[in-house]
Amino acid sequence: MKKGVETVGVQRQYTGTAGRIENAQVGVYLTYAARRGHALIDRALYLPKSWTEDPTRCVSAGIPDDKRDFATKPALAKTLIDRAVTAKVPAAWVAGDEVYGADPSLRASVRGHGLGYVFAVSANRRVPTHAGPIRVDALPALLPGWAWQQHSAGFGSHGERIYSWAWVALLPEDPDHDTGHYHLLIRRNDRTGELAYLRCYSPHPVPLKVLVRVAGQRWRIEESFQAAKGLTGLDQHQVRRWTSWHRWTTLAMLAHAFLAVATAAERDTRSTPPGLITLTVNEFRRLFDALLLGARRTLASLLHWSHWRRRHQHRARQSHYRHHKHQ
Repeated sequence: MKKGVETVGVQRQYTGTAGRIENAQVGVYLTYAARRGHALIDRALYLPKSWTEDPTRCVSAGIPDDKRDFATKPALAKTLIDRAVTAKVPAAWVAGDEVYGADPSLRASVRGHGLGYVFAVSANRRVPTHAGPIRVDALPALLPGWAWQQHSAGFGSHGERIYSWAWVALLPEDPDHDTGHYHLLIRRNDRTGELAYLRCYSPHPVPLKVLVRVAGQRWRIEESFQAAKGLTGLDQHQVRRWTSWHRWTTLAMLAHAFLAVATAAERDTRSTPPGLITLTVNEFRRLFDALLLGARRTLASLLHWSHWRRRHQHRARQSHYRHHKHQ
């Protein structure tokens, strides 16, 4: 597999919820994240036991016979990752939230593919240390001050996401067959004191900053959902059948992937002028729509207004970053 921080991330997503009892679907999605961009690349519809144990309901929704067995969200994630590996997606890491970090079968499957992982875990989870099994939330109090290092997890809405990080070596989960490296990664927000815990594995030794970078890539999952919903209508369906759900989500994901790839290609061919933000997927979509819908503007006029927006956004971002840093 390609080395680096190219990451596939798994996440749950609820669509169609409205703050009350209403029709909804729960999907498990796979996101590909790399330096040049990120996009959703696969999906699976989660069926609770109330559905899989009701054949009449499944027939009514058009669910195929071979898809009616109950599968947990981590089991669905394993299937998505297996498909990505089979398709030779050039990733080196897998990231996910607490639902996936708690599943030993999924972790073993990722290790079996020769991939590393950074999975969030809840504070009450116990991990195997050299001093014996211990709850992860008991470890920070045992660490000396020098164990914490400040690293950036990447840029966010308020600028660089600077946290203090510490890592603790863990015992192998399968000591008879695995020679990889296990750690618990602890993230501390120095302003609020909030702690987060991530269970990590790497086939080969890596420095702390690499695990931090992979942990930061997990935010790409939420960014992909936000973009796919806002730009390509991922959550705008009102479907009730198996085939309809898969058709809609596939088309929405394909449209978002097209925008992400086209934006990355444009960034590669044209450098960003000073004083402008880098071309975004949102801005590319705006220009693409204007050209596709035959707006009564010249190309030069469209690019002029695009540069004006990006210059204004650059100034607003810099002001926002300065204000946040001052606070």
